[in-house]
Amino acid sequence: MPEDETQPQTRTSTRTQSPHTGTATASAVESPAPAPQTAQTTSGPAGPAPWVLRLVAVGLVLTALNLRPAITSLGALLEEVRDGLHMSGSVAGVLTSVPPLCFAVFGIMAPRLARRFGPGAVVCAGMVAIATGLVIRPFVGSTAGFLAASALALMGIAVSNILMPVIVKRWFPDRVGSMTGLYSMALALGTALAAAVTVPMTDALGGSWKAGLGIWAVLAVAAVLPWIPLLRDGRGAPGQATAQQHGDAPALRIIRSRTAWGLACFFGLQATAAYIAMGWMPQIFRDAGVSAGTAGVLLAVTMAMGVPLAFVIPRVAARMRNQGPIVVFLCACGLVGYAGLYLAPAGGAWAWAVLLGIANCAFPLALTMIGMRSRSGAGVVRLSAFAQSTGYLISIPGPLLVGVLYQHSGGWGLPIALMAGLMVPQMVAGILAGRDRTIEDEC
Repeated sequence: MPEDETQPQTRTSTRTQSPHTGTATASAVESPAPAPQTAQTTSGPAGPAPWVLRLVAVGLVLTALNLRPAITSLGALLEEVRDGLHMSGSVAGVLTSVPPLCFAVFGIMAPRLARRFGPGAVVCAGMVAIATGLVIRPFVGSTAGFLAASALALMGIAVSNILMPVIVKRWFPDRVGSMTGLYSMALALGTALAAAVTVPMTDALGGSWKAGLGIWAVLAVAAVLPWIPLLRDGRGAPGQATAQQHGDAPALRIIRSRTAWGLACFFGLQATAAYIAMGWMPQIFRDAGVSAGTAGVLLAVTMAMGVPLAFVIPRVAARMRNQGPIVVFLCACGLVGYAGLYLAPAGGAWAWAVLLGIANCAFPLALTMIGMRSRSGAGVVRLSAFAQSTGYLISIPGPLLVGVLYQHSGGWGLPIALMAGLMVPQMVAGILAGRDRTIEDEC
């Protein structure tokens, strides 16, 4: 995109300054013939209509609201789902590992699908997949069918995860920070909302966990609607030519970057902590004597910390040349929270929920660093796809290990020790990723 824009700007500048180069050029510039051409050149790159931008913004917010309820609603009802489908602890651990696996596998497909069909169309299809998966999975009647339907919903989440920053960059190039903060807040809100209201909503629907999980499909259907009028503009949206070039850049340059690997590891370890929390935290509190409804609210508190902090942390991080101090602070909160969860899970439950919620705000920090660690739009897209897909692959074993340790140890001591131990490499990777350098410098 920078190269495409440079030539028109140079021609315009030459016409403006040409009176200083000679009278013949000056008279050519002052003649009436080129005037319409200059006006057309100036008005050519005019942005989309305001109503289109408003519709895209609504689509971003509704999409972000749907990127986690499929996961946190299941965490709130995991015990009921396990009993209803006769799952063992190890199988439940596999179930909590499905989200990062799907995000890694299907996220890799997102850039290629976006180049072919347009990011708006792919996100719209992703919302349809989420709605379909959420409707089907409670009623299939088997663990295998439940996993397959969950994978369908998670596929829609995966492609949308990758393409949200692309859509923001394309439609709002002058407001990347504020729009990223907006959809990050909406994502955190959807996460917290599903954790908080799934149990009460299930009770209101007659106590059926199937209805409590399936009702979230309604929100996904609502998210489809804003994208439908934009489907025709999906391939002709601002910056489409540049977006097509992103996928053509060689991935080897990313693989050679230490910063890219640091970001991938940091992203993967923070995702590990987040999906362990979403999948297992309510069960930890319930086993400590906390009621199911309160356990869901505690998870909601953890997730809700991301609503204000998702807007604050990117702004603070963008003003710092090195984001290492923020990484250390977030990981320190996580270590204290896990220590409290081990020593007094019920007595200090609210404090631990808040601290772990602060630690989970490593996610918006990771997104911010992805945008800061490349000098070009193409680099940001490649780095985002690499860091998120590789990171989600790294995060797959964590929730599974927690389930295995919980089943075989008969308690939460070893799983919590694992969670706390993973904070140390997350801190190291974050400090590496937060250094003031770009992938272009290293490649």
